[in-house]
Amino acid sequence: MSPLARWCHRHRLAVVLVWVGLLLALGAGVGAAGNAFGNSPTSQDTDSARATALLQQASDSAAGKSGRIVWQVNGAKVTAPAAEQAMTGALEDVADAPGVASVTSPYTPDGRAQVSEDGRTAYATVAFDQDVSDAQIDRVRELATDPESENLHIALNGQAFTVHPEPNAVADAMGIVLAFVVLLFVFRAVWVAALPIITAVVGVGTSAVTVMLLSHVITLSDTTLTLGSLIGLGVGIDYALFIVNRHRANLMAGMSVAESVAKSLNTSGRAVVFAGLTVVIALLGMLTLNVGIINGMAIGAAVTVVLTVLAAVTLLPALLGMIGPRVLSKSERRETAGQRSSGRAGLWARWAERVQSRPKTLGVVALAVLAALAFPTLSLRLGASDDGNLPTTSTNRQAYDMVADGFGPGFNGPLVLAVQAPGAADKAAAGRLVTALKEVDGVASASAAPMKDGRTVGVISVVPTTSPQAAATSDLIHHLREDVIPNAERGTSMKVYVGGVTASNDDFASVLMGKLPIFVLVIAALGFLLLTVAFRSLLIPAVGAVLNILSIGVAFGAIVVVFQYGFGAGLLGLGAAGPIESFVPILVVGIMFGLSMDYQVFLVSRMREEWAHTGDSRRAVRVGQAETGKVIAVAATIMVCVFGSFVFGGMRVISEFGVSLAVAVAVDALLIRMVVVPALMHLCGRANWWLPRRLDRALPHVSVEGPVDGPTHPQRPVREPETAGLAG
Repeated sequence: MSPLARWCHRHRLAVVLVWVGLLLALGAGVGAAGNAFGNSPTSQDTDSARATALLQQASDSAAGKSGRIVWQVNGAKVTAPAAEQAMTGALEDVADAPGVASVTSPYTPDGRAQVSEDGRTAYATVAFDQDVSDAQIDRVRELATDPESENLHIALNGQAFTVHPEPNAVADAMGIVLAFVVLLFVFRAVWVAALPIITAVVGVGTSAVTVMLLSHVITLSDTTLTLGSLIGLGVGIDYALFIVNRHRANLMAGMSVAESVAKSLNTSGRAVVFAGLTVVIALLGMLTLNVGIINGMAIGAAVTVVLTVLAAVTLLPALLGMIGPRVLSKSERRETAGQRSSGRAGLWARWAERVQSRPKTLGVVALAVLAALAFPTLSLRLGASDDGNLPTTSTNRQAYDMVADGFGPGFNGPLVLAVQAPGAADKAAAGRLVTALKEVDGVASASAAPMKDGRTVGVISVVPTTSPQAAATSDLIHHLREDVIPNAERGTSMKVYVGGVTASNDDFASVLMGKLPIFVLVIAALGFLLLTVAFRSLLIPAVGAVLNILSIGVAFGAIVVVFQYGFGAGLLGLGAAGPIESFVPILVVGIMFGLSMDYQVFLVSRMREEWAHTGDSRRAVRVGQAETGKVIAVAATIMVCVFGSFVFGGMRVISEFGVSLAVAVAVDALLIRMVVVPALMHLCGRANWWLPRRLDRALPHVSVEGPVDGPTHPQRPVREPETAGLAG
């Protein structure tokens, strides 16, 4: 990569202008075309998907969005004259508002069932026209809540009235500010703190507008942009930091700026490209799951990583050329000019010696801590968040709670059964099914809409006794499909499918939970193969694959404790406890695999470089850990700052990513890479670098850290790993 570095350094102004022009051109394209984000449906063949397709095929309704207006009266019933008069007037205003197709009031004969049995809660349903605008919905929201008073509490929820939290720009910027402060504190040089951030921001900014334009071509979720920013800022700053750190070391060793830029890109730059490639491969590997929403997120995140890597290996060398020796602090420039060295062992050198002297004790303690942090993963339960997981200050959450209080928790997520009944006997069987459903444990009520003449598809609504996210509701869905419905279908041509939002979420979670173990194993195998090619070893990749799985377990454990158990969720403003969003673990697996590989590559490549010089495994492990410990720790701290800032962004899904990745990165860098990996390598000695000769000849040769300078230890594979000795 030296030629690329020299070219970028020589034409540094042109490189910077090209990046600025690219960003402006793509931004202009977005300004003209906008974006086309949307939640893509899954391609899974599930019972709920068949129910949805059947109901859509049979429906002739062109209605648009719908919503629910819910109210309660303090110390009185909703049928009290004052409350009825106030809400009737408001509902009449809503019915006359532009964009409203119909309103069903609980104060009419058709809406009597919309008053709770105790008379303290009522709701009205609002159906909007198909082309209703956001401004018209906002006007309806104002009219509906106009009678609000100390005694009359009104809240809204449902599809039309769902308020999606806006990304918190202040929280996002805070991560960048904290990253700058960390870099400035550690390196005491403004440009060292600024260059990685500038590079990452340009890469993420370019990828953001690229993803917006890409949304017109493929279906991308509306969370893709935020997720891409989260990943791109983290890896972008880290990748640039690794190159800048090597550049600084080269300058302090007496190299010229041009020579140092070429050398840095030919060593750390190679590692950055290799690490970025592993992240992209892991993300694109999710396409094999064939799940629409995950496909879009994976592609968007992969585009972001590609552009941040491209910025690190082109824009950064140009900026380093412009900055020159100012990338060093004043004291470092004086020290370099005088060729003086303090000669004192640093913190990470002392820690590397400590690990070398007590590998067994430290390794066992670290593994025990990791196992404890990963233990909550065993109770991981996937699902989908809803209004019940929002903070109590949200009107959607308040409406959810009032409905649950007045009509039962299952009323917020009824099951919708699509009944295919082509004959008269089948219609009679459908009637018997409704009766049978009412007697099923876990069913609060069951009712069927009258089937119109000539129609062969009917709808049965089943209200569970438990909330949509409860494990008992999931059990009920399986019981209906496996026992109740087959008994009703027996001897008829009737077909019944359990659908609705609650069943769809449950099916989606089941599909992904079934694929998650296989995906983890595939990722581990991929990591083993890549590390084998990179380091010409079998033991290091095997250890890396196992430890990658452990770091993923820590990530899962963190989100289970915070979001599923609810510990600390309230303090973070993340709402009530609930299941983990179904697609989060899949994406965390891909992302953490890439980040874990990053640190493993930067750590072990330096060890292998020292091993190639000396042939002394103990020295190679110690020196590699000592020289990379500082930059890995700083890089991890920066990622924790960036990922942690997204926890406060107001979006539950993104907060789950932020918590899991922040905790896992901290643990992976400080415990796994700085304790467990070197401890195991000290114990295994020369066996770390053993590779069968046939396999060595068969594998392609990839140099992660570039050519080794100076005398090289002859690489003789250890013939018998068990006789290589265990360095104590």
